Amino acid sequence: MLPLSQEYLNFIAQYPPLLAIGNTPMVKLKLPVDIGDAEINAKYEHLNPGGSLKDRPVMRMLVEAILSGELDKSKTILDATSGNAGIAYAMIGAILGYKVALVMPENASEERKKRIKAHGAEIIYTDAMLGYDEALYEVRRRYEAEPDKYYYRSQYDNENNPQAHYDTTAEEILNQVPGITHFVAGVGTGGTITGIGHRLKEHNSDIKIVGINPPEWPGVEGLKPLSEGHIIPSIFDANVVDEMLEIDVDECYKMSQLMASVGMFAGQSSGAYVQGAYEVARRERRGCFVTIFNDIGERYLSTGMWG
Repeated sequence: MLPLSQEYLNFIAQYPPLLAIGNTPMVKLKLPVDIGDAEINAKYEHLNPGGSLKDRPVMRMLVEAILSGELDKSKTILDATSGNAGIAYAMIGAILGYKVALVMPENASEERKKRIKAHGAEIIYTDAMLGYDEALYEVRRRYEAEPDKYYYRSQYDNENNPQAHYDTTAEEILNQVPGITHFVAGVGTGGTITGIGHRLKEHNSDIKIVGINPPEWPGVEGLKPLSEGHIIPSIFDANVVDEMLEIDVDECYKMSQLMASVGMFAGQSSGAYVQGAYEVARRERRGCFVTIFNDIGERYLSTGMWG
């Protein structure tokens, strides 16, 4: 994988708000769960300016497209999203002065929709009952109907998605927790677990990568079912994953509520990740775990998640 170029770094330096993306803190979790001598740490990606870890890959994808000449101001940025990437597209598009159109399921939380609209982006809704894959089908239909209008490089197929995490998130993790033994994350686009997983395995092949897989329905917002019949992101490398756990929505709700009760406020997928980390830590009784707080809890206030 190619490192960040000086041209890339010079470009983002021209847009100071982009410099706030990344370099998030790492926090040791102290929940009332018996995990023996194990330690669990969470990387606070919800402190990025867009409120989620999606700021990193979206910035990388858009800036590289601009530098390569693929994207210019004559085109509208188009992609499908379950919400967080959409916020990152809308925010970064506004910073850079580009128009943005996003296809998303109509059941995405109201907080996501409002944040996207606040940055001036257009939202195209799909039927929630048809699942998230319908948004992926619809975005392709839109692009194929008007290819001259849109810039479309799906986050599910764009190599700069995992590249962003390989170059930045993973390096920060290794600096912050040099003794890491396990990394726990799910698959939305597959960019996070693939990029971080590859870099961690290069550093130490004994580090275990644990994936989180939601059930097909009702699912966990931001995570993609990987069962037969679903679209599997091309950038997701299943070979980097040592173990896959299924965490259902009730488990992630309960964990998110437990986290909130001790002062940590993160969203649905974060609850699923932490639940998975604690399940493996309870079993192993030792080790140094790292997981991700993907997005801010406020993004789910309208969902009933907090009672």
